[in-house]
Amino acid sequence: MAERAAKLLSIKSIVTLVLTAVFAVLALRGSVGQDFLTVYAVVIAFYYGTQSAKTQNHE
Repeated sequence: MAERAAKLLSIKSIVTLVLTAVFAVLALRGSVGQDFLTVYAVVIAFYYGTQSAKTQNHE
């Protein structure tokens, strides 16, 4: 459990969580710009891509 909490607090995870929170606020306001959406999609794709690669390497 402690290892999982440590991984959650990595810089990559913090950036992803902050971007997701900002995206949620902008979506609720109805003011998500195309530039932000592009950056958000790239960051999320990178984050989940690296997580997927780690999972496949450990199997």
